[in-house]
Amino acid sequence: MNFKIIHETKYLFSDDVFLEPHFLRFRPKQTPFIDVTSFSIVIKSEPEGHRVIEDEEHNVIDFCWFEQLTNSLTISVESSLQTKAYNPFDFIIHPGSFNSVPFIYSEHQFQILYAALQKTPLSQALIDYAQGILETSNFNTIAFISNLTSQIHQDYIVEYREDGPPLSPDTTYQIKRGSCRDLSWLQINLLRHHGIASRFVSGYFYFDMENPTYELHAWVEVFIPGIGWLGFDPSHGILTGNTHFPLASSAIPENTMPVSGGIRGSATSQLITNLQIEKQ
Repeated sequence: MNFKIIHETKYLFSDDVFLEPHFLRFRPKQTPFIDVTSFSIVIKSEPEGHRVIEDEEHNVIDFCWFEQLTNSLTISVESSLQTKAYNPFDFIIHPGSFNSVPFIYSEHQFQILYAALQKTPLSQALIDYAQGILETSNFNTIAFISNLTSQIHQDYIVEYREDGPPLSPDTTYQIKRGSCRDLSWLQINLLRHHGIASRFVSGYFYFDMENPTYELHAWVEVFIPGIGWLGFDPSHGILTGNTHFPLASSAIPENTMPVSGGIRGSATSQLITNLQIEKQ
């Protein structure tokens, strides 16, 4: 299948401001089952400099710096993607010891995955929530992660929140609702509690709908030897497929934000976004 993605992000400022250097994360990732056939980006006010870089976690980023005062910043991107047939269950886990939780990464793996294994404190109630799912999954790795994904989907109301960092896992657990990034951060921390390397992914998710209204989406990837990084989407209770289009992945959610950068000035700002995904 072929897809065309048009994404415009506009910041309007109440007065002229000076833009600090900005990191822009809008380039879809090339994967074994997604080919990026074209990509273009237009930035206004026009930056003084623009360099495409690779960050610490191998995300490709547009890094821009500016010299003129401005009252707006507009980022317009257009991507064309071609997807291939993909079966997320076409794998084996190797070594076999990783079929059961808990497991232990090798010293070499642990060094590389260190950031994706960092835990945050969790309440006993939240720990017990995941423990019950682990036990009913007979401690099977894939069953546990899949069942946790579907259980979060069943137990929590998904709501849209335009900006802000993910809520803490315990806050999301208590209010039983959250944005896609809140549910993803909840699942990541539950998986890390059980020693499963997990990272946060920001991107697009295409699915057929009568009146399309697409937004940036977030999901989870876990690292299992023999499989590599495997995606799970707790907002929809599914494994990710070839219509999840990743833009950036990181052990730290803030490092996947589409736009990172500050301003100098006292102006207030307004954010306007428009995202279109067309199957061609």
